[in-house]
Amino acid sequence: MSTPNPIQMQKFLSGVDYPCQRDELVDHAQSQGAPDDILDHLRQLPDREYDGPNAVSAEFSNT
Repeated sequence: MSTPNPIQMQKFLSGVDYPCQRDELVDHAQSQGAPDDILDHLRQLPDREYDGPNAVSAEFSNT
């Protein structure tokens, strides 16, 4: 599976309240209508607290 575009992923995380946990990111993206490839990739992120969109993008690109 190829890595989804981090910019596309951030569109579905717009408005999320940081800091937050991985599951909160997945829930928020799902509520914003994110496609399955984005949601699956978010679910693969390490289960930790993310302090902002840059931290999520860095992990998202490395997963």
